[in-house]
Amino acid sequence: MPAELWALSATGLAERFGTGEASPSQALAACLARLDDVNPVLNAVVTLDRDGAHQAARLSDERWRAGAPLGPLDGVPVTIKDNIPVAGLRSTWGSRLFGAWVPDTDETPVRRLREAGAVILGKTNVPEMTLQGYTSNPIFGATGNPWAPDLTPGGSSGGAVAAVGSGIGAIALATDGGGSIRRPASHGGLVGLKPSVGRVPRRDGFPPILLDFEVIGPITRTVADLAAAMAVISQPDPETVAASGFGRVGTAAEIGRRRILFVPTFAGAPVDPEITASVAEVASRLRALGHHVENGAGFDLADPINAAWPVIAQTGLAWLMRDRLEQLADLGPDIRAMAESGAKLVATDFFDALHVALKLRENLAPFFRGFDMILTPTAAALPWPKNEAYPRTIAGQEVGPRGSAIFTGFVNAAYLPAITVPCRPSAAGLPIGFQLIAPWGRDEDLIGIAAEYEAAHPWPMSWNGGAAA
Repeated sequence: MPAELWALSATGLAERFGTGEASPSQALAACLARLDDVNPVLNAVVTLDRDGAHQAARLSDERWRAGAPLGPLDGVPVTIKDNIPVAGLRSTWGSRLFGAWVPDTDETPVRRLREAGAVILGKTNVPEMTLQGYTSNPIFGATGNPWAPDLTPGGSSGGAVAAVGSGIGAIALATDGGGSIRRPASHGGLVGLKPSVGRVPRRDGFPPILLDFEVIGPITRTVADLAAAMAVISQPDPETVAASGFGRVGTAAEIGRRRILFVPTFAGAPVDPEITASVAEVASRLRALGHHVENGAGFDLADPINAAWPVIAQTGLAWLMRDRLEQLADLGPDIRAMAESGAKLVATDFFDALHVALKLRENLAPFFRGFDMILTPTAAALPWPKNEAYPRTIAGQEVGPRGSAIFTGFVNAAYLPAITVPCRPSAAGLPIGFQLIAPWGRDEDLIGIAAEYEAAHPWPMSWNGGAAA
């Protein structure tokens, strides 16, 4: 059995399956051996389904031998974030409130992955209620970054990133309600897409405390894997409103040269200087690829929603707990404080926040008549200690809980798609990511530009399994 199977991308595995050089069962065995090596250090996968994965892999073996795979993800090992229900697997949302819940129905994108033949390994760790930018909770504890296990992979998809970045599985299914796919992917040297609202249908999930500001998307090692995952999970669901499916990703020539606004920071907020330098290099590289990149230091459309964003999360949490007041003590102290703060808000506070989101979408519409995309850093800070909820300082300045998250929340509020792509890492070898944002529905354009950048500037640090190796 080739020992390197755990390090292959999903498309690389499919090629091996197609030629008969490897089988899904061999790939699964390699990934499970890798999990046994690194998961005790990283705490990425918190609920494992060895038996179910072996059964799915054996069925995939048969299909590949018969020359009838269900698609390019048939037999590929994947993980599912623990706030996405998987039938028959404990789904906790990182909280004692749901610590014993075992759903009997897959959420829609999980069902799509099963229908495509993917092998589901298990559930990945999250912060409680997926409402913080690091990954630790009262049930499972903290997750480490595969490149530096004492540091955080970010949140709330930290377990997903640790799994993909360390070689436990080629693809992770995750959620993004304010940057929860993009920032962790940037901290793990991976590719992550926050799709446009409506591109990935959702049913049978946890209570929607972030309404439709939260979406499901993939985290992968390559852009090709991300496109393959989106093609599967975005298949329209006749019982879901506004699911538009996923089209073909065009080549660079078909996409054409793009007008890109480069925004190095918002409202003068601090950004780690190594991140600033790395993303400025990206801007130069995109110019060299023929794109028109204009500096936009004065971009301020995101400022109002960054101030209003906590109201949405606190209100949603208070709504969830309204009929569970006797269980408040089951929440961790930070999340309990958020629920209590949300309970003190009034309807007009929540309406104000929604109105800010509406105005943001209105103001971005004319902006995108002048530009095709926005380029920013994905996160303002490098990874920090894994047991700390957020970095206390960035570039020598004190920051609050969302100091590292200034570039991502407005994307969710505006219903836009955004992708994070690895760029030059820090001097200490910590991953850095840049973010590209496009108008609603232009997800394929983002993937196309990311593929062009990947081809010109590959990021080999993404495939060797990180420092956990």
